Amino acid sequence: MKARAFEYAKATSLQDAFDAFARASGDCCYLAGGQSLIPSLSLRLQAPSLLIDISGIGDMRGVGIVDGMLRIGALTRHAEMLTSPEIARHAPLLRLAAPHVAHPAIRNKGTIGGTIALADPAAEFPAVVLALDAELEIAGPGGRRRTKADGFFKGLYETGLEPGEILTAILVRPFDKRDRCAFDELARRRGDYAIVGAGVQGRFHAEQVEALRIAFLSVGPAPVRARNAESAVRGRTLSPAVIADAQATLHLDLDPAEDAQTSRATRLHLARVLLGRLLGKLAREARNEGGRA
Repeated sequence: MKARAFEYAKATSLQDAFDAFARASGDCCYLAGGQSLIPSLSLRLQAPSLLIDISGIGDMRGVGIVDGMLRIGALTRHAEMLTSPEIARHAPLLRLAAPHVAHPAIRNKGTIGGTIALADPAAEFPAVVLALDAELEIAGPGGRRRTKADGFFKGLYETGLEPGEILTAILVRPFDKRDRCAFDELARRRGDYAIVGAGVQGRFHAEQVEALRIAFLSVGPAPVRARNAESAVRGRTLSPAVIADAQATLHLDLDPAEDAQTSRATRLHLARVLLGRLLGKLAREARNEGGRA
């Protein structure tokens, strides 16, 4: 199939984009990297009368520390998660997740803001921003606002963005020397959508967990915090028994759907396996760091 005929506007500023949105009375789409939008247009899952290209808006690019937070412009490419020294230093969980995002050609064009705004439940970065307790900077015709990643993802491809609003940046508390993180996913082939995936980030006092956030992807209509599993390990050392306690709570956190390839029981089992691997990795890092202290 081919996309429906549409008009095209290149925005050079956020105000340009909002003005174009208003002229089209909302019958339009914002275009950033286009790695999800273009296939959707080709399949006529979306058929706007106007495509507003926001890829040239300069203040939506760049990675750096601003007011004590790591600010990642929404137009930052997926590939930059792998190459940016600021990401490696201050948000290593993003770097760990990046190689799992599709394939190099897509990572070279796709943007982190685009994937978060789309909110595909099988995408890596929406789950990662939940695990990072990130804030999202949003601009709209009425001004700018910030919102927590917690609560931003409402349902299947549904977010807290209001009509006409644009996600402009992701704000993350910089990684601390007491922090530990891990990411992994299980997929049939590298680059395929994950059967299940998860990112974890926690703060430790020696080997004891002070705080931990666990976020899963591909287990529901939106990325999911495993709050009961988090509570099971908080204030404890990640021994095999404690990790097993966390795994045992996952049925309270996750309610994965069935599909033609994977049953609910299989996906839940794989989530337990994956959580065990990730918490085991954090436990080893905490022990090794404690041994060097």
